[in-house]
Amino acid sequence: MCTGGFAKCLGISLIPLAVLCILCNILLFFPGGVPADDSTHITDEVFYLGGIIGSGFLMIFPALVFLGLKNNDCCGCCGNESCGKRFAMFTSIIFAAVGILGAGYSVIVSSVAINQGPKCATASHNWTYPFSNGNYLSNHSSWDSCESPDGIVSWHLTLFSLLLVTGIVQVALCAMQTINGLIGTICGDCCGVRAPHQQGVL
Repeated sequence: MCTGGFAKCLGISLIPLAVLCILCNILLFFPGGVPADDSTHITDEVFYLGGIIGSGFLMIFPALVFLGLKNNDCCGCCGNESCGKRFAMFTSIIFAAVGILGAGYSVIVSSVAINQGPKCATASHNWTYPFSNGNYLSNHSSWDSCESPDGIVSWHLTLFSLLLVTGIVQVALCAMQTINGLIGTICGDCCGVRAPHQQGVL
């Protein structure tokens, strides 16, 4: 597969992942699946917009660039017909780096949120982080300390875990495009493939 075709496959994979991250971050604004009575009842990390900005919009731009590499028809420069293709592949490395930074930001925010746990109302009716000093991930019985919203712990864990895993996958895909772009910059769109006007010539 040529470097442009491989980049297109990566772009196709990144688009749905970016949309998923945006949706997950939006859903986190509704603790337990219901509208919050007050913005202070929402976990702080939700407002950092790791899924909307980091793994979302910052990932859409690289994905669109990767999608367009296959059909890039730059006319060449300095007498080298593949010059335009090489420059396009080099540019994709920069966009891949932007994607890695965006997804990395989402991964960090999600990791902190999972470690800290959700903000919820306890028996004293105070909205706080009851799990910030304990390992609630392996102690499900401690989840009962969150009285409201209903199911907030599983809601929090599910959505932030999705953001974490998706962010890691996005980092991996962008890293693959960085390597692919480097190969495309050095070798052109298809390494070892003869240009059409050269085919048939011994």
